[in-house]
Amino acid sequence: MTEHQALQGLYPFLHGERQDPAKLDAALLESVAQKASASVDAKRAFFAHNATAVVAVAHAIADVYRHGGKLFAMGNGGSSCDAAHITVEFLHPITAGRPALAAINLVADTAMMTAVGNDVGFAHIYVRQLVAQAQRGDGLIGVSTSGNSENLLAAFEKAREMGVTTIGLSGHDGGRMAAQGALDHCLVVPSDSIHRIQETHVAIYHILWDLVHTLLADERGSLAVRDASEHAS
Repeated sequence: MTEHQALQGLYPFLHGERQDPAKLDAALLESVAQKASASVDAKRAFFAHNATAVVAVAHAIADVYRHGGKLFAMGNGGSSCDAAHITVEFLHPITAGRPALAAINLVADTAMMTAVGNDVGFAHIYVRQLVAQAQRGDGLIGVSTSGNSENLLAAFEKAREMGVTTIGLSGHDGGRMAAQGALDHCLVVPSDSIHRIQETHVAIYHILWDLVHTLLADERGSLAVRDASEHAS
């Protein structure tokens, strides 16, 4: 078989031929099974080795709320969607009886971000917002699959100066987020796949949300109990 024939067999669509539908579907089904298995394996491996660290982060976030603070979240690209997801979970709890908790998505204000990015530089888009809105005792979560996002690193440095609790969700080896020493907590998903890292990040902050509400149950009570008390008065 010539090299041309071998390449044509691997990539028939590049030579004007159509792929075999049955073979293609079989390959796609196998891909689904492999990716689903890899996603589950990544989560199992992370939580098997980091459950204690996750509980520590939950305690840190609960302490922020326990002392009247608020939570900020930030990220870039797909991780900016995670930042939005984190804040909406705390602001609008879907589980009945759990109170809303103050959380601010630093990615939401496009006018602010583009103004700072244009005038000062993209590395400052979160720093400027923290300076204006954060106070000692607040919390900051930053999500980055590489752990090397300059604007997150700058924000974490500023947060440390301001007395804000810093929490990072990263991947691979943790990058500079894990190494710079500005974070109080850094949860690292040790995978080379961005997709597996992101999927595990979602599981992490869903679990954190649940743990935080559990830790605050005695202090905050439930919305149902509070509403009943207000109606009775």
